Amino acid sequence: MSSLISADEIRHETDIVWLEDIDDLDYVRQSLDRLPNRKSKPAYHRDGRMVGYAILGDTAQASRASGTFRRRVFWVLPHDRDSDPDGLYAKSAPAEAVDPRTLEPRVKGSKTERSEGGPPSLAMQELGIQLPL
Repeated sequence: MSSLISADEIRHETDIVWLEDIDDLDYVRQSLDRLPNRKSKPAYHRDGRMVGYAILGDTAQASRASGTFRRRVFWVLPHDRDSDPDGLYAKSAPAEAVDPRTLEPRVKGSKTERSEGGPPSLAMQELGIQLPL
């Protein structure tokens, strides 16, 4: 979950690979998965679809116990807003969701008004910023 991802766990990231245009996504779910390597596209075993993943640098060490690397994977489920705009997450987002525009290597990302499906904040209104961004 995004709140459980620490800066220490993502400190070896060098890049994020997006498999879809993130401008079309209000939010993505992120998780730390145990993967067999640092760089290649991981296998995906959830419902929905993987929309991106992190690449780790050569300094990342594999777990002594499992030989795997903890890497972020970004994904959406069939009932998420991009596929079901009037559904469960029409005006909210799941706990592990963040706005993909706030994600970078070594940056956890955050929720925004856009990712929460709500109206722009007062500050956005005062600056003349309208959703969608």
